[in-house]
Amino acid sequence: MVTASHNPKQDNGYKVYWENGAQIVGPHDEGISKAIEENLEPWPESWNTEEALKSPLLKDPYQDINTQYLKAIQNHCHHRDINKASEVKIVHTSVHGVGHAFVQSAFKAFDLHPPYAVEEQKDPDPEFPTVKYPNPEEGEGVLTLSFALADREGATVVLANDPDADRLAAAEKQDSGSWRVFTGNELGALLGWWMFHCWKQHNSDAAPADASAVKRVYMVSSTVSSKILRAIALKEGFHFEETLTGFKWMGNRAKELLDKGNTVLFAFEEAIGYMCSPSVLDKDGVSAAAIAAEMISYLATKNKSLSQQLTSIYEEYGYHISKNSYFICHDQEVIHSLFGRLRNYSNKKDSYPTECGRFSVSAVRDLTTGYDNNQPGNKAILPTSNSSQMITFTFSNGGVATLRTSGTEPKIKYYTELCAAPGNSDVTQLKKELDQLVDAIVENFLQPEKNKLQPKVE
Repeated sequence: MVTASHNPKQDNGYKVYWENGAQIVGPHDEGISKAIEENLEPWPESWNTEEALKSPLLKDPYQDINTQYLKAIQNHCHHRDINKASEVKIVHTSVHGVGHAFVQSAFKAFDLHPPYAVEEQKDPDPEFPTVKYPNPEEGEGVLTLSFALADREGATVVLANDPDADRLAAAEKQDSGSWRVFTGNELGALLGWWMFHCWKQHNSDAAPADASAVKRVYMVSSTVSSKILRAIALKEGFHFEETLTGFKWMGNRAKELLDKGNTVLFAFEEAIGYMCSPSVLDKDGVSAAAIAAEMISYLATKNKSLSQQLTSIYEEYGYHISKNSYFICHDQEVIHSLFGRLRNYSNKKDSYPTECGRFSVSAVRDLTTGYDNNQPGNKAILPTSNSSQMITFTFSNGGVATLRTSGTEPKIKYYTELCAAPGNSDVTQLKKELDQLVDAIVENFLQPEKNKLQPKVE
């Protein structure tokens, strides 16, 4: 699939899927590269377009797949009566991408009232004329037109897809009149709660005697995403698994679990990617938009907002406060210097930091080299790759921080989270502690190279 995804207009890319419906992982990537290298010269018959049009291999599966897709996602519509009666007004933007028609169809399949579309952004336009970066993850700057439309129409929620519609962002109007843009981790917590809530409700109606059914339920998230799903799983009795960053890993793991007769309810990554239906073994912003809208409609019947429900989730399962950002860096030497220094800290070979300012480091996992001092023989369990940089530090205060390079952009990203036990609701103190941890990481782990890094522009 050729895609500009959420990147600037000059950065086109593509996704390659295997026959299992998930994005390729090794060894298929090497096999495809080898086949390309062996066929750099186009075949003479490649230019015969008339013959190509007669080929039995040429098919347009669009209409059939579109029908099957809408039918498949309807399996996750559990409150049709509520949807029909809902008075919640929702704005949707496709940010000059392909999502408009599909989201309208998905809402119709769920018997939801159609969302208000941001007219200036609803049709595909490779120039992305109204936004600097067509990435809803960037927050308010991308959603300015959505907020203006919502204010005109009296809508309280904005849903946004990126241009290839595989990601979903959500924002909600607060009582103060300001808009709250949910982070990918916060929306992941809400959707994860909702998917299990619906499963539990359906399962208790359908098979109340089968108490073991929950043991076959799985949720998955990437290693840099919030561990809120793990907290929910521990309390509710289902399984949680962690994979490397990227839906190619989550999609393939989900397929393995499904093939063994398990139920994969949900998978997500903090970069606003959500798999709410295993019919698509990848992040899918269209089904996520319809499912989120049903959740919003359901909560409205309980006089609850998304913000209030998120608080309820954290109070029940423990607050998970995260703070993620990045630095832009085009110089590979700077990147290698930064991560090399962390692996040879204080000029000691193969020695990682044991402290970061006032914070004590309790564990280190390096998925570039395969080191993990929490595992037998210091050997990491998750797959490793020396072609990308990724180190995770666990701190004695319960904080976790991962530093990694992006696979698609010239960025050094950092992901931090502080998890509190249920009952600890001092959010102000938790946020203060996390802010101090992030400051310490930037000061101690990034400082020598910091003047060569360009910070994220807010």
